[in-house]
Amino acid sequence: CHNNDSVTCLQNYIPPESLTLSCPVCRQTSILPEKGVCALQNNFFITNLMEVLQREPECSRPEACSVLESVSAAAAGKPLCCPNHDGKVMEFYCESCETAMCLECTEGEHREHHKAALKTQLDAIRSRLPQLTAAIELVSEISRQLNERKSEAVAEITSTFEELERLLHQRKTALITDLENICSTKQKVLQAQLSALLQGKEHIQSSCSFTEQALSHGNATEVLLVQKQMSERVTALARHDFPEKPHQNAHLECQVLTLVGLRRSIQNLGVLLTTAAVAHTSVATGEGLRYVATGQHHTITVTTKDKDGELVRTGNAILRAEITSVDGSRAAETEITDNKNGTYEVGYTLRSEGEYSFSLLLYGQPIRGSPFRLRAVKPSDVPQSPDDVKRIVKSPSGTGGHIRQKAVRRPSSMYSTTKKKENPIEDELIYRVGSRGREKGEFTNLQGISASSNGRVVVADSNNQCIQVFSNDGQFKMRFGVRGRSPGQLQRPTGVTVDMNGDIVVADYDNRWVSIFGSDGKFKNKIGAGRLMGPKGVAVDKNGHIITVDNKACCVFIFQSNGKLVTKFGGRGTTDRQFAGPHFVAVNNKNEIIVTDFHNHSVKVYNADGEFLFKFGSHGEGNGQFNAPTGVAVDANGNIIVADWGNSRIQVFDSTGSFLSYINTSADPLYGPQGLALTSDGHVAVADSGNHCFKVYRYLQ
Repeated sequence: CHNNDSVTCLQNYIPPESLTLSCPVCRQTSILPEKGVCALQNNFFITNLMEVLQREPECSRPEACSVLESVSAAAAGKPLCCPNHDGKVMEFYCESCETAMCLECTEGEHREHHKAALKTQLDAIRSRLPQLTAAIELVSEISRQLNERKSEAVAEITSTFEELERLLHQRKTALITDLENICSTKQKVLQAQLSALLQGKEHIQSSCSFTEQALSHGNATEVLLVQKQMSERVTALARHDFPEKPHQNAHLECQVLTLVGLRRSIQNLGVLLTTAAVAHTSVATGEGLRYVATGQHHTITVTTKDKDGELVRTGNAILRAEITSVDGSRAAETEITDNKNGTYEVGYTLRSEGEYSFSLLLYGQPIRGSPFRLRAVKPSDVPQSPDDVKRIVKSPSGTGGHIRQKAVRRPSSMYSTTKKKENPIEDELIYRVGSRGREKGEFTNLQGISASSNGRVVVADSNNQCIQVFSNDGQFKMRFGVRGRSPGQLQRPTGVTVDMNGDIVVADYDNRWVSIFGSDGKFKNKIGAGRLMGPKGVAVDKNGHIITVDNKACCVFIFQSNGKLVTKFGGRGTTDRQFAGPHFVAVNNKNEIIVTDFHNHSVKVYNADGEFLFKFGSHGEGNGQFNAPTGVAVDANGNIIVADWGNSRIQVFDSTGSFLSYINTSADPLYGPQGLALTSDGHVAVADSGNHCFKVYRYLQ
């Protein structure tokens, strides 16, 4: 069809207001230019082909005629005849020559083409053999080590239990010997007593029988003869003190702890330590992987996962951490804490500034992203960690507006051209405002940023305890706020938003409440006191509800504008409804709540009631990956814009969380970006906290 027709055709095909074009043939998605379909490039190949087809057949160029014949024949569905071999039908196609051919052609020069093509494919797969060989060797070695470890453990168990059997037998013998000794001693006492008692009994019995016999059978003379002797004996026996009370007791028992306890001890004797954790799915998180301050203790968290990427819930994995200088020498001692739940803390302190390599090995293999490039700078030059709100950044003496850059500036000549860029995706810096300081238009660790419908940009100047207001073109308008702990005062303001009435809503991190000020900066009300632990991001939905992200409690609160709690959701953790240090929040035109989950490296989306809808993002440096996301904003089309703090960049996603593009910030690189907002004229404003300024970029909508 004609070019104008194709424009109309595409305009009908693409939904109105769409930012992207999905190809009807291959389904590839492309970003449309600013001026829409009309601005798309023409396809010159198809245009030229149409010109050839529209020419008259009487033509001086035979090759054009043969093209025309072939095209016509193909269109009519007729078999094509080979120009080199009369009568032969062209059934084959040579990719190298991009031409059709017959069976005879395949026997000639084209045979070499096929061979070459096959050889290329062969080389491609052969090149994979060394990788496979290395993988086979590694896995075989792990398998061999596993068997070795098993044999060692069996030997250990056998020797331990043999030793236990020996000790048990020894104890058994000792107990029985002691038992016999005690029993023997007691028996001697009892036997001596028995002997005395028996003897006494015998004496009495014999005296009695003798006396009775004398009385019954003896004559008077005989009785008189024995009377004195018998009388004395009977009297003595009557007076005799026999040992009638027991001289010993029969108490003798063996108590072996309680057998129940002993049985439990034996059942728990010996623990087998292992995990299913593997390095290539396990991840490291935390600010100590990228920029750190010298002389300060930092920790990062390693989360172990199995081959399927599922979290490992037990400890005991063998993790090694090493920080080395550029020359390969060890730069710092690392200490590893096993949290016994599948996560590990690695702590270290770097003494000198410079570049380092941070290597994390799990079972001898590097975990995802390891070794990490680590940069140690003076404490005053670290982009303030969004979580570490307690640390006050001191201004280096005598430098005034000293600015740190993350990356080397590209030559200014690349940007100084006045010619409009050809690539519409290459967004550009419109202006920047601010440097480190305490005056109007200067900042110390700015955090949240917001824009009002009447053309104002509002910034939370966190360490200066104030709110600063600018026009859309960056002109300073006003500032308000005084440091303190009373209602209306500020103690480290972090998040800021402007509601439908133009009131300025501020999340006050250290005062643990949300303050509402009029557009003139006069204090009106505070909400959430007594409920909030560390409010960070704030947003207002269409119902006027104030949505507050509690960074410390890891949950989201929804309040009415008068402070009445509507609902809250979330908690600390890694599931869909949990957060790990959540930061900022935005609301789209469907009243859906979009939250950045800093330590879980993701963005989570909920409906107005707090029901989980979906999430996107994972830890890394690729398209759609994050290293601790912070600011978030939503444009009129529902596209989600996210500040990627650890990677110092801004990414753009569609409303379903699919990656679209980056906002090009290379002309003036970001350094730890935080709050994000869309100005009323459709530009993106970002709080560049590490550079103590905010920047406004042209953004393709």
